[in-house]
Amino acid sequence: MKSVLVVDDEKAIRDSIKMTLEYEKFDVHFAEDGPSALAKAGSGSYDLVLLDIKMAGMDGLKVLQKLKDSQPDLPVVMISGHGTIETAVEATKRGAYDFLPKPLDRDKLLITVRNAVDRKQLVTEYKHMKQQVEGKDAILGESQKIKEVLALIERVAPTEARVLITGENGSGKELVAKAIHRQSKRDSKPLVEVNCAAIPNELIESELFGHEKGAFTGATAQRIGKFELADCGTIFLDEVGDMSMNAQAKVLRALEEGKIERVGGSKQIAVDVRVIAATNKNLQDAIKHGAFREDLFHRLNVIPIHVPPLRERGADISLLAAAFAEDICLRNGIAKKSFSEAALGKLKAMDWSGNVRELRNIVERLVIMTPRAVIDITDIEQGGSEVKKETDDLLSVGGTFQDFKDRAEAAYIKRKLDDHGWNISRTAESLDIQRSHLYNKMKKFGLTRGDEGPD
Repeated sequence: MKSVLVVDDEKAIRDSIKMTLEYEKFDVHFAEDGPSALAKAGSGSYDLVLLDIKMAGMDGLKVLQKLKDSQPDLPVVMISGHGTIETAVEATKRGAYDFLPKPLDRDKLLITVRNAVDRKQLVTEYKHMKQQVEGKDAILGESQKIKEVLALIERVAPTEARVLITGENGSGKELVAKAIHRQSKRDSKPLVEVNCAAIPNELIESELFGHEKGAFTGATAQRIGKFELADCGTIFLDEVGDMSMNAQAKVLRALEEGKIERVGGSKQIAVDVRVIAATNKNLQDAIKHGAFREDLFHRLNVIPIHVPPLRERGADISLLAAAFAEDICLRNGIAKKSFSEAALGKLKAMDWSGNVRELRNIVERLVIMTPRAVIDITDIEQGGSEVKKETDDLLSVGGTFQDFKDRAEAAYIKRKLDDHGWNISRTAESLDIQRSHLYNKMKKFGLTRGDEGPD
């Protein structure tokens, strides 16, 4: 049964609405003024609020504003016996779903209520589906520090402000950038990611701005750069602190003028791009050492968001470990596994220099390697020792650098084969390579097992 909160200081109006809606199987609740309405809305779960504008004390528009601040998805229909076009427009601007004049028309009331309730249900279902689709991109946590990050994202995302995300490697900077884009007005347009640390300095300008045919040796065709690809959308400059000074100058110009120029070209190309940048470096120190432009820093650092390291949000480790375990079991077809309290205590006590990324990797190893349904503290301790021994073994053997790379690759492939019971198809899929490629690797490294299982 759908629940409706009616807020009106006239008993006759409340009784009339109650009679109409209860006949149509709605669960109707009342509030006589603004403060009691906010209290009930905060403690209850309603599908719709019918809110009178003219009330003693706190008027309906103020109540509407507070409701939308605390529960943005809750539809609110304004009602008034003194309605004007200006009042209706103002209510709509503040987030009202609709505006109904008094005396209320029964049919119009029912149609509006049904539509508003249906819309709330669709919004709820859409958000649930979106969470399922986003899956691994969701930001998980209940600690105060992560709540502050989520609040910042919610406030900043709908704006056009540039954002600079800082934090250690593996702390989740990319997830923050994706969340900002998803909640922005540009979410239907591309989010183009550029890892500035992974691109050689001599190629970064071509990657960002594109190049014309013949611009340099090897430029056999025109190339569209990331800024053009992100037009009307968002560009995410990850590890921006590793960008060359020359590329920084061009990025600064693009931000100031809203135009870019391909390498080897002379044409100015207008681009409408929101820039989100991220770094694990202290850019102010880099500025002092002449490694980063101060003017670019101030252009990017309009809204700073710092992602806390995992060691500062230990309260989130239980939630993260459980979520990772559930996801890993689902993806690998493994029966559900959980952690004992002792195991969770051990995880919370660890240093986590690799942050959330390291936690996920350890949970994946524990889920796959632990035969029992409950992972205990001994599994964590043995797992750590096993990994350290494997690493020591790899490093202690002599030979060339190529020999070491071959040993490491062979060990990694063997671990993946063991993880998937030597199922060739699933192992190849987890490695993101073709089955034939995996067979060639197994032959090269002499990886065999008497019973390889189904493939």
